Amino acid sequence: MEGKTVSDYTLNTKCVQAGYTPGNGEPRQIPIIQSTTFKYDTSEDMGKLFDLEASGYFYSRLQNPTNDYVAAKIAELEGGTAAMLTSSGQAANFFALFNICECGSHIVASSSIYGGTYNLIAVTLAKMGIRATFVSPDCTEEELNAAFTEDTRAVFGETIANPALTVLDIEKFAKAAHAHGVPLIVDNTFPTPVNCRPIEWGADIVTHSTTKYMDGHGAALGGAIVDGGHFDWMAHAEKFPGLCTPDESYHGVTYAEKFGMGGAFITKCTSQLMRDLGCIQSPQNAFILNLGLESLHVRMPRHVENGQAVAEFLQAQPQVAYVNYPGLPTDKYYERAKKYLPNGGCGVVSFELKGGRAAAETFMKHLKLAAIETHVADARTCCLNPATSTHRQMNDEQLAAAGVPAGLVRISCGLEDKKDLIADLAQALAAIE
Repeated sequence: MEGKTVSDYTLNTKCVQAGYTPGNGEPRQIPIIQSTTFKYDTSEDMGKLFDLEASGYFYSRLQNPTNDYVAAKIAELEGGTAAMLTSSGQAANFFALFNICECGSHIVASSSIYGGTYNLIAVTLAKMGIRATFVSPDCTEEELNAAFTEDTRAVFGETIANPALTVLDIEKFAKAAHAHGVPLIVDNTFPTPVNCRPIEWGADIVTHSTTKYMDGHGAALGGAIVDGGHFDWMAHAEKFPGLCTPDESYHGVTYAEKFGMGGAFITKCTSQLMRDLGCIQSPQNAFILNLGLESLHVRMPRHVENGQAVAEFLQAQPQVAYVNYPGLPTDKYYERAKKYLPNGGCGVVSFELKGGRAAAETFMKHLKLAAIETHVADARTCCLNPATSTHRQMNDEQLAAAGVPAGLVRISCGLEDKKDLIADLAQALAAIE
């Protein structure tokens, strides 16, 4: 054990120990630095911070010690070289893309991603002059390569898509991205690094909605960005001027030269985007997030166990048309999941009821243990019928065209006993005529 550092420990131990090591007489728990500003003895001392010549803090809109402790833990868990926290998962994905894209840029993205992220890329970024081409996660290599243009600057996908539960072929997407000289950004929210570490499969940047399993208790909104530290920005300098040419808005620093492959991306994202847009996670939320991370390695196996049991139960019920869960041998993504998610993916299951909208309304009305919420990845089981909630503005034909049929139900299996979950689902299904 002599000379062993936190980086040498297993992921389970890193969940508990990484990111913060107290010195003699210092707080055992990560301290909450609830301060907007930080005091210095001289203007010269502060000037070194603004010149990026010294490490430290001057304003919590950019960085905060509590946040950095927790970000360092997440970087260790994902096997990255640097990380930062954001106010939400949406902010994390926006920052990760906008850090290397500008007006005129192009993004290749999987079409099977969270609806909010799809809108971010297809609508909001389009208003900024950033175009996108969406491809099926099951496209061939030829189809994927055909989506690139000379202006492509990033490829984006989700390890397990929310709510479609498709599994991304990370190696295929990474191969195509690197062949065109751009990074692959992967949202790893659903598996967490406990069940998949995309950087090990070729991803360059990993994002998270820490609101989900990382927090795990529905207590604190947040997001995170992790840099794998392997993408050579200077080798493709013409594509990434923001990283590879002097930033005149920050004293002319060239991030890729000064901070190298391991630090350039996060340093620019903090010094430039967080400075200008301010989507910082509060220190209080970061503290709560860390409490969740300390048990992440214990909770994820239970979520998977419950998800698998519920999926198998639902598949055998006459009221159910089909079940989406990559842990089922009959699932389209079963073999891919075995490769990337050998310990299972997550606790989210989606299924369609044969009786459509009416059946779904009856089913939801009779649930007792599972709460009706828009949330997922919580310690408590939650359930949602999109047709009567998030997608209620659409008729049945529009829902079917969008791949969200009226009878579709998404259940996020929590940490309860699987027998109680199945009993609750059974009595709700029995109420359907």
